[in-house]
Amino acid sequence: MSFNIYVGNLSFDASEGELRDLFGQYGEVDTVKIISDQFTGRSRGFGFVEMSNREEGLKAVQELDTKELGGRSQKVNEAKPKNSGGGGGRRNDRDRGSRW
Repeated sequence: MSFNIYVGNLSFDASEGELRDLFGQYGEVDTVKIISDQFTGRSRGFGFVEMSNREEGLKAVQELDTKELGGRSQKVNEAKPKNSGGGGGRRNDRDRGSRW
């Protein structure tokens, strides 16, 4: 079973290759994904690393949390599972079917 890791406060110049190399020092990396803005294509400053082995992933989290990469102190922890359901965006009266 793979281990999914959240990596936050990334430099906007960080690459998926850099993250793969960094986390690869702790074990086998399955996937790396830096999240980008859908309109500009620019990094949103966070991403996810999936590692094959949970123990290796936990070691990477322990060692890399608060370490500097690209001039910024990373926030690294186990990724929380996605919530099923909606996005919880703002609602207005029209969304609820009310009349003005």
